[in-house]
Amino acid sequence: MNKDSRQLFYEGKRQHSTSERYFANTNPSNGQLISEIGQASATDVEKAIASAQNGFKIWSKMTGTERGRILKKAADILRERNDELAKIEVMDTGKPISEAIEVDIISGADAIEYYAGVAPTIKGDYHDLGGSFAYTRREPLGVVAGIGAWNYPIQIACWKSAPALACGNSMIFKPAELSPLSAVFLAEIYKEAGLPDGVFNIVQGDEEVGKMLTAHPAIKKVSLTGEVGTGKKVMAAAAETLKHVTLELGGKSPLIICEDADLEEAVQGAMLANFYTQGEICSNGTRVYVEESIKDQFLERLIEKTKRLITGDPMDMGTHIGALISQEHMEKVLGYIEQGKKEASLVYGGERFQGHKNADLHSGYYVEPTIFYAENEEAIIVKEEIFGPVMTVLPFKTEDEVLQKANDTVYGLAAGVFTKDLKKAHRMVNQLEAGMCWINNYNITPVEIPFGPYKQSGFGKENGLTTIEAYTQLKTVYVEMNKIDSPYG
Repeated sequence: MNKDSRQLFYEGKRQHSTSERYFANTNPSNGQLISEIGQASATDVEKAIASAQNGFKIWSKMTGTERGRILKKAADILRERNDELAKIEVMDTGKPISEAIEVDIISGADAIEYYAGVAPTIKGDYHDLGGSFAYTRREPLGVVAGIGAWNYPIQIACWKSAPALACGNSMIFKPAELSPLSAVFLAEIYKEAGLPDGVFNIVQGDEEVGKMLTAHPAIKKVSLTGEVGTGKKVMAAAAETLKHVTLELGGKSPLIICEDADLEEAVQGAMLANFYTQGEICSNGTRVYVEESIKDQFLERLIEKTKRLITGDPMDMGTHIGALISQEHMEKVLGYIEQGKKEASLVYGGERFQGHKNADLHSGYYVEPTIFYAENEEAIIVKEEIFGPVMTVLPFKTEDEVLQKANDTVYGLAAGVFTKDLKKAHRMVNQLEAGMCWINNYNITPVEIPFGPYKQSGFGKENGLTTIEAYTQLKTVYVEMNKIDSPYG
């Protein structure tokens, strides 16, 4: 049994876990064990926090230009190692290599490069008060924690660490148990780029390790990407020490296709919103509302194009649909599909995919891209997040009707509208209760723009300049230039 205890990182190097507890790290494409990863003990977490505190003392005193120079070098190294890291991501997550090479590492490097440029610009304001004056300072919070999700391991680690580090904080990052490998490589890249020891640290483990981070008084902020239930627990635990919290949680997002939309573009958008990364994307537009007059045309073209998708070996550049993250998750998705067959009309797919030419893949966790047509808004597949390659198409007749249906959810992560009428598009997105809205596209998240939710999908933003506010605290300094006006004589 390959037991790997050196997947922790603090004091500037890989460290052995001391808990003597391990969790399985499995390749989703074939069900084979990659290794067993050592879980961080309470002692390991304390050492990582001490490391982060020491790193903060050095990093926070450096200028924004100095920090930016190091971050820019880290982004360059990430790009140089893109193909190598993409293969690690594929082995860990089961997503197609074509996606990992084009998106996962590159988008992470983009985030680090963006905040490298932002770092020297972080500043406060000056206020003239008629002789006296005041100024504000944007100061780092201190040691912050990032808790990642398993679908985009290295991208999420970059999205969280880049603004945190640009602002002068140090970070402890906990990867998801199901995709633990790439975070330590990112830590080593930061080290190679010149990041001082202790500024970026890794602890591995389950919910227990996450609880240690959220409860620890030395940690000033927690940024979580994960499930709604986990987010509620993190927020409650963080309240004990009044930590800053950013939560990017689940969704059941609507994608609205109007009758005047470019049909080909709308079909492409719906597929991107449901089948990319085999549907394991929190912002996916899984409720596809199609205006009744074009419903049949849309479904016909959608099914025709979905039939062309290739499901199979994630390491094959021709694969479109890879493996789901675990057997447990695959069974959960298949359970939703079986429920959907009782509530709606199955128009394509709906089974575990077994058509592999490679016998090694028969033990992998593959599900066919699946399309339902439903008219029941109360159906479970319409209400609950599935997180797999499962799309539900629903009809609508009027703008007011579809907006009411789109907003009838506890979630509010994302939404989209396809129409050639931009006046209508802006009118509709203004009424959609979602933190990220797209017009005539879907799931495009350049680092320059804020990404984040409404409602029970969480709060706070990843990316964009607004994230600087989430990783800094504002200090106001009043400077008296006159004699004090005192009533005490």
